[in-house]
Amino acid sequence: MIIDCHGHYTTAPKALEDWRNRQIANLNTPALGPKVAELKISDDELRDTIESNQLRLMRERGSDLTIFSPRASFMAHHIGGFETSATWAAICNELCARVAGLFPDHFVGAAMLPQSPGVDPATCIPELERCVNEYGFVGINLNPDPSGGHWTSPPLSDRQWYPVYEKMVEYAIPAMVHVSTSCNPCFHTTGAHYLNADTTAFMQCLTSDLFKDFPTLKFLIPHGGGAVPYHWGRFRGLAQEMKKPPLAAHLLDNIYFDTCVYHQPGIDLLTKVIPAKNVLFASEMIGAVRGIDPETGHHYDDTKRYIQAAAITDEERFAIFEGNARRVFQRLDAQLTRKGL
Repeated sequence: MIIDCHGHYTTAPKALEDWRNRQIANLNTPALGPKVAELKISDDELRDTIESNQLRLMRERGSDLTIFSPRASFMAHHIGGFETSATWAAICNELCARVAGLFPDHFVGAAMLPQSPGVDPATCIPELERCVNEYGFVGINLNPDPSGGHWTSPPLSDRQWYPVYEKMVEYAIPAMVHVSTSCNPCFHTTGAHYLNADTTAFMQCLTSDLFKDFPTLKFLIPHGGGAVPYHWGRFRGLAQEMKKPPLAAHLLDNIYFDTCVYHQPGIDLLTKVIPAKNVLFASEMIGAVRGIDPETGHHYDDTKRYIQAAAITDEERFAIFEGNARRVFQRLDAQLTRKGL
């Protein structure tokens, strides 16, 4: 199977955005804002947005299953307070669950959490539990910076995050460490903030002993790990100076990277530097980079081509396309096994 571990519902019906805009417009007057029941999206509308977009491209490019979560830039945890985020997360997660229900052979859900700046992350646990227990979701997205580019939260190694990690371990689910919209003009959302966050999250783990406390905790760092593979020597050297174990022993039983890297040299670097057992196939389509590369004539985010062309063994290619996803997303593996796959 070709399992894409990084998909977002970027093509949701416009009614969702309209509802959100009304919610934001009434942050100070929530009684005047929209009610959840006012959002009406039919199954036919959901089918149309998926069949003409993500599913069409999956069939054209030859991928089988996408781990599907709400649109990352729409999470916008910095807007409003916890109640705002809780309502918004529940709506977005339900839509992804409905997509997975309509297309069970092609999509499986991963949850957005109702995070909010300055709010205890433990408040996210009820939504996490609901998505796993009621919807069959296999992972979560964890935003290390709910402030939207101002980084007001403690690092991921801080004990405030531990209740979420405890629940992740209990449920055997990984977290994709994924920020949302940047409201800091210094950081472009997809070109800077995302990649900065990927690198920052890795460094927060490197400087800590988090995985001694949670030896089975699993983080997936998207977008190829930001700057991490390119600066692997820097990180190895920093770990050495900090008297940490070698990175393979210190982090690589717990941290994984996806293949949302949109050119062949980038994938070649990723697969040369990072062990194949730590790389999961992903495209993020339809996502931040949607155009056609004039140098190749193919879409930038057609990442399957890059893995097929990489100088790796067939065993490594299988691990990246399927094996690693089933090992990291244990609930996904269980679901596929029940289907005889």
